[in-house]
Amino acid sequence: MGLTIVRLDLPGFENLPSHTRRCVYWEVDPATVEQSLATPMFADAASTTTAIFESEFDKEAWVSGLLLEWGTCAQLAVESTLQTVVGTAFYAPPARVPRASHFPTSPVSPDAVLLTSITAEAGFAEAAPILLDAVVSDLMQRGVRAIEAFGIIGADDGIAELVTDLCTNCMMDADFLKDSGFDLVAPHPRFPRFRLELDEGLGWKSAVEGALEKLVVEAALELTSRQEKIDALPVG
Repeated sequence: MGLTIVRLDLPGFENLPSHTRRCVYWEVDPATVEQSLATPMFADAASTTTAIFESEFDKEAWVSGLLLEWGTCAQLAVESTLQTVVGTAFYAPPARVPRASHFPTSPVSPDAVLLTSITAEAGFAEAAPILLDAVVSDLMQRGVRAIEAFGIIGADDGIAELVTDLCTNCMMDADFLKDSGFDLVAPHPRFPRFRLELDEGLGWKSAVEGALEKLVVEAALELTSRQEKIDALPVG
């Protein structure tokens, strides 16, 4: 399955995966979310960690404003056969990301663009490093000095149940950022902040290629394991 990387434009917004199109975890002021959680209609939604962040209208408005005033703010990975979006990477100046100032490792450095999220649909993990490559290439051409990102540690160990105001689907694993060449600049047991310098030649490229190779190897091992289990099944 081949992947094509394209920049998000406004007509392409409706083609985004459902969660990506509707989630405004990064794009809406957390104070607004806190007010919503205090209302009876969101009493049950608070435990889902995703419904409270859903507003397709606000997400489209945020994208539209950035495209008009700043330029490209997302890269899309499109599956070549069905032309389906299977991965996304969003980024913006930190001042345009309300959530950015509410992490324990905030603020983002003033010379950096904030990479808010890289997500890939199930079965397309290889899209993540390719999307990062596209983000880096775009920002280098625009003269940006660095990219920063908030990672998450322990996204699968029930943290969403402990922190209501959190969408783990829209956070990047800290290990992915480290494997992709980002440097740790603000340690934290849950939400470390990372930085990737863009004025140090092409060192980032080898890191991204290494992360992609790691994903390919892991996928190959998983396929081999599945085939061995199938071969071991009794016939007849």
